[in-house]
Amino acid sequence: MKIAAARANFLRSGHAESLAVPGPVAASWQRSFTAGVNAETSQAVFQSDLDLTGRLMRCSEPVITRLSDDMAEMPLSIVLTDYKARILSRLETDKTIGTLLDEVSLAPGYNYAEASVGTNGIGTVLESGQPLYIVGPEHFTEHLQPFACAGSPIRDPLTGRVEGVLDISCLSEHASPLMQSLVRSAAHEIERNLLVDRSQRQQALFEAYVRVDAHTRGAVMAIGGTVVMGNAVAQSLFAPDEQWTIHQHARYLMISPGQPVDQIELSSGKVVHMRGKRVVVGADVAGIVVVVEIKSEPVPMRPAGRDLERRDEPRRVASTIAGTAPAGEILSDVASLLGKRAAGSVLEALAAGEVLLVLGEAGGGKVSLVAELYSHVIPTGRSVIYGTKELNEHGLQRTLDDDRPQAEAQPTLYIFRNIDRLEATALAELDAFLSAREENIGNRNDAVALTVSQPDLHADLAVSAPYTAVLQHCQTSVTVAPLRHRLDDLADIVAKVLARRAGLRPATVSAGAMRVISRYPWPGNIRQLEEAIDIALLTRPVGAVQAEDLPAYCHGGAPRLLSALEAGERDLIVGALHKSDGNRMRAAESLGIARSSLYRKLKTFGITVTDS
Repeated sequence: MKIAAARANFLRSGHAESLAVPGPVAASWQRSFTAGVNAETSQAVFQSDLDLTGRLMRCSEPVITRLSDDMAEMPLSIVLTDYKARILSRLETDKTIGTLLDEVSLAPGYNYAEASVGTNGIGTVLESGQPLYIVGPEHFTEHLQPFACAGSPIRDPLTGRVEGVLDISCLSEHASPLMQSLVRSAAHEIERNLLVDRSQRQQALFEAYVRVDAHTRGAVMAIGGTVVMGNAVAQSLFAPDEQWTIHQHARYLMISPGQPVDQIELSSGKVVHMRGKRVVVGADVAGIVVVVEIKSEPVPMRPAGRDLERRDEPRRVASTIAGTAPAGEILSDVASLLGKRAAGSVLEALAAGEVLLVLGEAGGGKVSLVAELYSHVIPTGRSVIYGTKELNEHGLQRTLDDDRPQAEAQPTLYIFRNIDRLEATALAELDAFLSAREENIGNRNDAVALTVSQPDLHADLAVSAPYTAVLQHCQTSVTVAPLRHRLDDLADIVAKVLARRAGLRPATVSAGAMRVISRYPWPGNIRQLEEAIDIALLTRPVGAVQAEDLPAYCHGGAPRLLSALEAGERDLIVGALHKSDGNRMRAAESLGIARSSLYRKLKTFGITVTDS
């Protein structure tokens, strides 16, 4: 009764003054109130993008089944959620409790984050990072008052990251403090399963490496997660920087579609053939084992007094294209292996007059890459970009007719963006345009590139009749790797972005800011980098951009996508650390949290900082 009265008083005044209210509950009420949760009307929101086959589900299933059997005599429900408080599974021992929980949307797919439904045994556990027992009026919203919930976080034993929450819910009249110890014990058992599962992945990778090494006389390497292995041959044949390049390309092959087989040129000039075998544990790829064979060595040095032959350039395509510089010179600023490969393939297609299909993640610079290379190939040419919305609304033929006078006057590169989003009518017009172009091959004075904003064509897209009609006109496809796989190009890309965004202002990037940029994975690719540079330039209009000028998310290396609430909390922490010159104690004081809590959040968000 005291807690119910304290809650009613809090909803009127906004302050939990009663000593009867546990500290974590009072803090949660305040957060719920601040987040705008309505105690009478707020409801959980349904979300469908759940991982129902991942490690957490796999490691939790036997524990939940055993717990359900042990508690069969008590009417309760056992709920598993992910790190975003989204319910992955629910198993009840009694149909009545299941029906009641359905009425409050405590069911698979619904999000029970504290910012959505207030204080509860799932979202509040994630917010506080500790096991909690929430009973009756301790819940913030009215419709959860009849229930009692005991929840415990589930942490990855190696990273310390919270992977989800295990929750036991029942009616308040059936509640028992025993639920706390039961849920904590079961959560620890799931954590042990996570550790064993991770060990199994590493063990599977090691065993595959040993098997391949036993049957191979050449260089063998294994890469997966934080594990990197190489036999004696690999160590002797390749310098550390060469090994690093092979490791990074192996990671790219591990997640790329198709067979993990490729041939690459190292910075030393060695051309190596890589043949990989993915190691799969359950539904996950644990790593890759690659056999590396040297196909050719660099040309020896020329006599003293003469320049050394450059061997870090891709094979030359057409030595000259329309009277422009050799391809090697055009690509001399491209540092990364994947960047050189994509740019070289684009140049080959432009030289041959082929219709080019360019694939890659959204924001990865597909359009700018093709347009920039075309400007090198045809300095007098122009690039015309057609967006999906424009073509779907107005049609291609009408747009081409408006542009025809200028197209006849000078060479033109036609770039059609995101053809996977075109409607059937627009696709038919594009098919007709490409067919007409093929018929007039003798008088052709143009180039064509089509883009798809995904790493590869989905199966249903590749066999769809409208898209097949368009794709049959393409002679070459090029995949532009995401920015996180082209770190060697990052300095040059940052310089170009800065030049475009700063305009006439003198602006550079400091070494500290460049380190922050290099560590961030850039899930939004170049488009996100441009947004970050824009924010930094607003903060520091003149002079070198410093690390603290970059958005707060750049300072976090969190291995997962953060929720809006988590992102806001991370931004506050990064700001406090900058104001305190990296002093964690002062930052914790300014944030009003314990230093231990700050350390935990730094680890969770992947924030690195040097103490002053």
